[in-house]
Amino acid sequence: MPRQKLPIGIQTFREIREDNCYYVDKTRLILQLVQEGKYYFLSRPRRFGKSLLIDTIAELFAGSRALFEGLYCSDQWDWSRQFTVIRISFTEGVLGGAAGLDQRLREILASEQRRLGIVCINQSLAGILSELIASAHAQSGQRVVVLIDEYDKPILDYITQSDQARAIRDVLRNVYGVLKGCDAHIKFAMLTGVSKFSKVSLFSGLNNLNDITIDTRYSSICGYTDADVDRVFAPELAGLDRDEIKRWYNGYNWTGDAVYNPFDLLLLFQKRAFGPYWFETGTPGFLIDVLLRRPVFTPKLGSIVRSESLLSTFDVDQISPDALMFQTGYLTIASVWRIPGRQEFTLKYPNLEVQTSLNNSLLQALSGNDNLPESMIGGLYRLLLANDFSGMQSLFTAFFASIPHQWFTNNPIAHYEGYYASVFYSYFAALGLDITAEDSSNAGRLDMAVRFNGHVYLFEFKVVELDQDGRALAQIKSQGYANKYLAGTDPIHLIGVEFSTVKRSVVGFEVETLSRGTMLL
Repeated sequence: MPRQKLPIGIQTFREIREDNCYYVDKTRLILQLVQEGKYYFLSRPRRFGKSLLIDTIAELFAGSRALFEGLYCSDQWDWSRQFTVIRISFTEGVLGGAAGLDQRLREILASEQRRLGIVCINQSLAGILSELIASAHAQSGQRVVVLIDEYDKPILDYITQSDQARAIRDVLRNVYGVLKGCDAHIKFAMLTGVSKFSKVSLFSGLNNLNDITIDTRYSSICGYTDADVDRVFAPELAGLDRDEIKRWYNGYNWTGDAVYNPFDLLLLFQKRAFGPYWFETGTPGFLIDVLLRRPVFTPKLGSIVRSESLLSTFDVDQISPDALMFQTGYLTIASVWRIPGRQEFTLKYPNLEVQTSLNNSLLQALSGNDNLPESMIGGLYRLLLANDFSGMQSLFTAFFASIPHQWFTNNPIAHYEGYYASVFYSYFAALGLDITAEDSSNAGRLDMAVRFNGHVYLFEFKVVELDQDGRALAQIKSQGYANKYLAGTDPIHLIGVEFSTVKRSVVGFEVETLSRGTMLL
């Protein structure tokens, strides 16, 4: 199979097809959407191919048959009919708050009028869009396709400025509500975005949207599956460790096949080196702010259990950290538990890139130091390789000592009991190690278990007022937390860590290594 051009950053279906770029065929799923319904909503993280999906749908309805040669839909679509497509995109964002949004929407609608040769006489935004849809239907004799890309970006750009965000939300609600009243003129409509705002807050006038965000049939409508990678990108795989590709970038799941973020894979194939490409393109600062404003226990981030309704709850005045992390792609679905009338999701980090990069950013935020030296994280890795436990204690002591006094004073999270354990956990998670937080057994729940380099490290954390009292290590032993690991052959290290709220540092770091055949009762 010959190599093709990598479509890095290309969101235009025509350019991909005409320039002989790799393309993963999504037209079977698009046809299924058209055949099964009319109004759709899809939430996916940034840089996941939402804009390319919207552009592909637009070209399909426009009847651009030549672009689809060789794809699934080429002999499944009625090419004799063409539909007018009206598109609204906020991919570039909006400046100037609600007033800027009003101006930007008027520019978009004016551009669509010029393109279609239609002149609207209404003055309000809702009136203009409604008139445009009806006029386009009358002009062509065919009902109209309406596509809205990154519908929520104007709100997310101002999500930390509540008054501005509310004003923007109200403008958008008036515009999006038009679609329901234009039902007789619409053939197909789809909105895409990152976040799923509640229907009450943003879609009160559009309650007929079919949300396919968590739908097994459409889990892979954006992103690449393992089969896609092996089939479409086979020429790019030579010289790359296939298992590492999967560990680094696969794992995003919306209850169907797990998928890769396209941006990550395309840059990997170009640069031939593993790196946090998606994470580095703009992790939203407000995500870290939200996590730090509330006492979030970072060891739980990789094993959160939530109902479907909670994951869908998102509004300007009600931002759930769990829903935010899920919708923005920093957590994904690990498993689903279904009972009558209810679904519960266990969430996890999707892959190594997100686990390491997010915890690295959290470490910077938890220390008040945006320039946290990478050498400190790398230093922990070298200490683990050598099983240098005294060196580990010195490293963590130095870390807490480096935090400015005023940061402790000005940040309520520093007084949260889970703060110290969160720092400890994020250090290990930033290395991409095999970690189980709050590891359960019939003996109770251990704070953290780490498997690395043929060793098992069992950690228990305690917060004391001033000096160590040995309770952390004693609890590991008395509760028999190590028993579940004794059947293996890996050396087991019991580590009790104690933090002082007065000294704001590690005051106890006791280690006991078990010999084979040892049993804790």
